[in-house]
Amino acid sequence: MTELAATQAAEPQAIEDGGLRADHASARGVAAQAIGAHLVGSVNFDEAEATIRIAAEQLGEHLKRIPDGEVGERWHWIAFQPDRLAQSEGIGRVGDQPVVVRGVDFRPVRLEDGVQAADLDLRPLGYAEAALESWQVFSRLKQEGVVPAATRFQVSLPTPLGVVGSFVREEDRPSFEPVYEAALARELQQILDAIPHEELAIQWDAALEFAHLEGAGYGSPSKPWFEDVWAGTSERLARQVDRVPDSVEVGVHLCYGDVAEKHFAEPTDTAVLTRFANLLAERAERQLTWVHLPVPIERDDEAFFAPLAQLAISPETELYLGLVHREDGAEGAERRLAAARAHVTRPFGVATECGFGRAPEGAAMSLFEAHRAVAAAW
Repeated sequence: MTELAATQAAEPQAIEDGGLRADHASARGVAAQAIGAHLVGSVNFDEAEATIRIAAEQLGEHLKRIPDGEVGERWHWIAFQPDRLAQSEGIGRVGDQPVVVRGVDFRPVRLEDGVQAADLDLRPLGYAEAALESWQVFSRLKQEGVVPAATRFQVSLPTPLGVVGSFVREEDRPSFEPVYEAALARELQQILDAIPHEELAIQWDAALEFAHLEGAGYGSPSKPWFEDVWAGTSERLARQVDRVPDSVEVGVHLCYGDVAEKHFAEPTDTAVLTRFANLLAERAERQLTWVHLPVPIERDDEAFFAPLAQLAISPETELYLGLVHREDGAEGAERRLAAARAHVTRPFGVATECGFGRAPEGAAMSLFEAHRAVAAAW
């Protein structure tokens, strides 16, 4: 990243002379328009204040929203949910020996013998608690002028399908899903009640949906508990999108997984992502504010992006492509960006393909630099 830092110091002339702007001067038009950068959610800082403050300082002019970095127990996305669920009466763990990583027990949960899911009274899931705590930090930093006035606070939530399909015993999933969905809806309502709507953006993270659609899973096949996988996944996510009132922004992060920075399946191209995004936009009653799609690091070929020509989401819905990877920074993002522009006939922004909360220590700053280099030079 030393070369990137040097490039930053020489802006804007170096970019005009030999960077992205010059490279793409012949590709003006709708597809040449950029809409900035997007942070997917997790960032590998230990505290929300560090995430918000540094994101604002490094990318403030390019970001419409800033998340809190999914700090604390949320460090591995939804892996902390079994610990939360197991605090409720009637719920036990699968397996006798804890599987603890950085203070989080990864064992799934199950209904205890004789317990009906409908009779459960779930304890707080932790999402509202974390959001309201981080909101206080975000609000203070905005008042201090650190966060730009127009920037919204982004709260990332998992889909109920993701949690239930990943961490609930298979035979318990059909009855447990509506109970968990209702509990997560209560958490969302607490967030909506506490944070001014004009300051708030909600992102729904959909990952296990693509394990179902691709017929893949971590370690063993992930089996849906519903008949039509396309209808079942898209209708469920549309229901979550519609829980967010029109006065609050809502977006979706479509994901192929991130365990040890690996996907559970490698997408052949963007066909499944495009079809799912189109179905979601069609089924949701409210309009999506943004859609984020991943781009694998090795895919800088036009064939990967070709199906995006069929993307039928609203022109007012922002599109972000996860072009930025820590391994090759702005240089690699430029290659993927050039390939995408051949088929994406609408403005779009840049992002990483997933959150980078589990990236190696020290990776965050170079990733912020790569976001900034691409977004500023486009």
